Amino acid sequence: MGTALAEAFIGAGHPTTVWNRSAEKAAPLIAKGARHAATVEEAVAAGPLVIACLTTYDATREVLEPAAAALAGRALVTLNTGTPEGARELAAWAEAREVRFLGGAVKNVPPAVGKPGTLLYYGGDKAVFDTYEATLRVLGGDTVHLGDEPDLAALYEQAVGGLLLPALLGFFQGAALVTARGLKAGTLVRYTIKWLEMIASELPAIADEIDTGDYTRPRATVGIFHQAVAGELELGREAGIDVSWHLPMHALLERAVADGHRDHSIAALVETLRSPERRF
Repeated sequence: MGTALAEAFIGAGHPTTVWNRSAEKAAPLIAKGARHAATVEEAVAAGPLVIACLTTYDATREVLEPAAAALAGRALVTLNTGTPEGARELAAWAEAREVRFLGGAVKNVPPAVGKPGTLLYYGGDKAVFDTYEATLRVLGGDTVHLGDEPDLAALYEQAVGGLLLPALLGFFQGAALVTARGLKAGTLVRYTIKWLEMIASELPAIADEIDTGDYTRPRATVGIFHQAVAGELELGREAGIDVSWHLPMHALLERAVADGHRDHSIAALVETLRSPERRF
């Protein structure tokens, strides 16, 4: 991802200085016109805008600590994964060192960096965002400032990112099912995309139910999903595939029914998720 970010800046004509903990990884960027910094301090001192793309907030702080003096007065934009707490801690570290902080997230894969539809969102110092918005927009045309709280990008990163693995597991289960019959996983793609589009079309109405707390006009009820549990387990036995990853979801449905949500919209599951102390 760091390489993709640097390539986007270089491609847009921005003077770009790069540094990596593994120096050899900078070679392709140098060949494209980037300047290589021998140390992180040198990289930080190269310009007023510092983009950090490491694995975690802790790793970012560890790498930047030796360059804290050079960072003072500059804008630091982080593009890494982590928890909202991690973002707040890094923002506090930055503030204590007079560093202007903006926490961000790239909501796409590296090959999408720099494209008009690629989403990046940021939380933190609005003045930093306003000053460098045009520069940051080089990384993706759908660039959003979520608010002044420094942990908002991490919050939305975790909130949206939670969809990824369950959705992929659903596809993997389908692939296991059809390939067991000698069919190609590729035959699922068209129909899966249509199904995901249907789900996407329902999200505004589902979000409205959650925001209003009114689950009494359901398109699909908790009870309908609950009744399907036995069929899902039977499918696993018939096809000889492991469907045990469904079991926590089945338990969630059981709790929702016990909480009186059987005839409510499936969106009422959010109320059960809000009561984790009752899961045992």
